[in-house]
Amino acid sequence: SWFHSLQFPFTWTDGPTFKKIILYTVRWILDVSAYLKRRNKGAEMADQPVVGIIMGSKSDLATMEGCTAELERLGVPYELVIASAHRTPDKVHQWAETAADRGLKVIIAAAGKAAHLGGVVAAFTPLPVVGVPMKTSDLGGMDSLLSMVQMPSGVPVACVAINGAKNAAIYATQILGASLPEYREKIVQLKAEMADA
Repeated sequence: SWFHSLQFPFTWTDGPTFKKIILYTVRWILDVSAYLKRRNKGAEMADQPVVGIIMGSKSDLATMEGCTAELERLGVPYELVIASAHRTPDKVHQWAETAADRGLKVIIAAAGKAAHLGGVVAAFTPLPVVGVPMKTSDLGGMDSLLSMVQMPSGVPVACVAINGAKNAAIYATQILGASLPEYREKIVQLKAEMADA
């Protein structure tokens, strides 16, 4: 047969040589398996959201595109949910309470008028919360702003400017950068770009 016609530098009856072949083959398979696991884990980690964006209404989406676009530009994976502190409080509670377990590191909460969303989220998570007060037709967003910044002692919510969606994304990335060098480098690059503009 074609197999028997092959010329091998050893005989199959050579016990030590055969054992070496088996040993090297097993090692190679284990090395390849370990490499594939590391690669797959790396891909999963790259796609794992680290920022959670929650907003009280679909009407906030247009403004918050400034936030999502900036996070994408900075290479920060995020998840987004629409849930109202007043209309769907159970959904907000469940989402906020499980945020850290899902791998999130920072939360951005956008809401308008009686904007309690950031504070409610902060009550249910140990993660830092950045509030984005939405501009309103009634009071121009001052109602949203004051609802967010006037949090009681012990339950802080950081707050950007009215409609400050882009700054919320940058600030969230800075928070990540305090412990994750890859995001700190993104901020360093961003500041260098602004200095050169």
